[in-house]
Amino acid sequence: MRTVCVYCGSGFGTDPVFEASARALGRHLAEAGIALVYGGGNVGLMGTVARAVLDHGGHVTGIIPDFLKSRERMLDDVQETIVVSDMHTRKKLMFDRSDAFVAMPGGIGTLEELVEQMTWSQLGQHAKPILLLSVADFWAPFLGLLDHMRRTGFIREGLDLSYLVAEEPEQVVPMLRAATERTAPRPEAEALIEEKF
Repeated sequence: MRTVCVYCGSGFGTDPVFEASARALGRHLAEAGIALVYGGGNVGLMGTVARAVLDHGGHVTGIIPDFLKSRERMLDDVQETIVVSDMHTRKKLMFDRSDAFVAMPGGIGTLEELVEQMTWSQLGQHAKPILLLSVADFWAPFLGLLDHMRRTGFIREGLDLSYLVAEEPEQVVPMLRAATERTAPRPEAEALIEEKF
């Protein structure tokens, strides 16, 4: 695992633990020699995690669509900034550049990026680890919704979602590394998806 994509808010949220966790996650990634791939902005948790990686000697790749350059203010200190034409290109490039995904607290954009990766994984399009960093139980309502989807039969047996949940930033790297070591290609995945859908 050489790179991790972090999805998180362009704001700080109401709880100071969110910002502190972003700083801690950035430090842990840098100290583990894992490069950050993120949305390219200089604001909120997004900017915090990127600056923390840089402050501890790590490598950062920011990927931002042209129309967000002024709104999110690019972080100029990163080693690599890629400006793309639209959100679809941004998300695809973030996927291509990353070995794993972490969702920190954030808004609807963070949720959309997380759910897209979970969907692609469920459909057998990738087996990269996906981790929800649920500091202060941020992701608890979403996890409850997933449980509700299972109970009501919309997440069916054999097509369950593959994800990890951590409560503290220091858990992230060990959990992702363990998941990466366990991950193996699933040749039966395509046939199973066709059967279930």
